[in-house]
Amino acid sequence: MATISTRHRRDDFEAKRVYEYPQHLREAIEDAPTGAGVYTFHGQEGDLPLYIGKSINIRARLLSHLRTEDEARMLRQTQRISHIRTAGEIGALLLEAQMIKAQHPLFNQKLRRNKQLCSLQMTGDVPQVVYSKDIDFASQPDLYGLYASRHAALDALRAVADQHKLCYGPLGLEKLPPGKACFRSAIRQCAGVCRGDESPDAHRERLFSSLLALRVECWPYEGAVGLVERDAEFTQIHVVNHWCYLGSADSAQEARQLSQTTHHAAAHFDADSYKILCRPVLTQSVEVVPL
Repeated sequence: MATISTRHRRDDFEAKRVYEYPQHLREAIEDAPTGAGVYTFHGQEGDLPLYIGKSINIRARLLSHLRTEDEARMLRQTQRISHIRTAGEIGALLLEAQMIKAQHPLFNQKLRRNKQLCSLQMTGDVPQVVYSKDIDFASQPDLYGLYASRHAALDALRAVADQHKLCYGPLGLEKLPPGKACFRSAIRQCAGVCRGDESPDAHRERLFSSLLALRVECWPYEGAVGLVERDAEFTQIHVVNHWCYLGSADSAQEARQLSQTTHHAAAHFDADSYKILCRPVLTQSVEVVPL
């Protein structure tokens, strides 16, 4: 009993120690704004940041970190907390992704510009794996899905085929002997285009239909535009070109200068920016201004 009691006291002590954070962290959180933005947990001076996060309410999000036991180790290493305000959620998402790629914080999931970023292109009957370093993904109308590698792209195509009972042969996933049906058709995992149960045209049409949900949308403007976000304190214009985030400005003049001085950055398609921006831009749920 004494051993169990001692262990319980030790466990209670550890639990309390986990949640006893330095006073300077509590003060930093109390002083944090309640608006949207990006925050950074810093360790020792000169080291990489510990963690970069975003929220539509920075103070509330920081307080939630204090209540998360799994983050206690990170918080015990934290020497200070900094934050950058944005005018809304889109700006916070874009800035967070940009900062994580540039600063490589220790406790974040790694976000890096992927030199092997690829997609499935349908210019003919057989899907081809193509790379963003070779073609402009922002202006190519026949791309489906964004993948970190050729292997991931082919796995995705295979998953589509399995879900819709498409034949691996016409998709280039499997080489079929002349005049032979595939094994999957025998176990009813293929609708049977390889044995004449389905016409090639019908199979091709089903392939295109099954890929529609993965379609990579083309950039709908000729060049750079500004996405306007406002809150009670200030307005920001997020400069975007070909789905690439170039930065944020406080005025239209500054935004135009930003689009002109950093236009070369748009040559690199950025999957993270695309995923953040695609819905608000295409649904026009954010104000867009020409630059």
